[in-house]
Amino acid sequence: MKFPDDDPRISFTYSLRSRYSETDKMGYVYYGRYLEYFEQARTELVRETGFPYNELEEQGIMLPVIHAEIDYKMPVFYDELMRIEVLIYEWPMVKLDTYYRVLTERTGQSHVNGRVTLCFMNEENRRPRRVPDTFLKRLTQYRETAS
Repeated sequence: MKFPDDDPRISFTYSLRSRYSETDKMGYVYYGRYLEYFEQARTELVRETGFPYNELEEQGIMLPVIHAEIDYKMPVFYDELMRIEVLIYEWPMVKLDTYYRVLTERTGQSHVNGRVTLCFMNEENRRPRRVPDTFLKRLTQYRETAS
C-alpha cells in the first residue's frame, strides 16, 4: 500500500496503549485489532474538528466503511504506547479516504500502515450523498488551527 506523494491536508495523532486482551499467544497485538485502532483514532479526529459522528447521524447521514487495507510491517507488543497517525490527503466529496500509521517509541518506524475509505450515505434511502458543507467547513477550520 502506497501513501499519496503530497503532504496531507489533515494530520492527527492519537495515543493508545496496547492491552493484554488485545494480544495473541506470542504477545503481539492481534492483527484484527488494528481496524479498531484506526476507527478509534478517526473518531477522535472527527471529534477534534468539532463535528462528532453523532452530529452526522442526527442529520441522517451514515458513514460506513466501504474499503480497508492494512500492511503489517512489524508487531506491536503488549503494553506498548502506540501513536496512531490519521492522515487525510484529499477533501472528501462522497468518499472519505483516511490513511494510518501505527508507530511506537521502540523503533520509531511504522509498524502498521493502513487505508480506510468511508462513504457518506443518506440514512433514509441508503444511497451515497455528498459530504455536508458543514463537515468540510469544520475540517478546513481544523486544518487552519492545527497548522
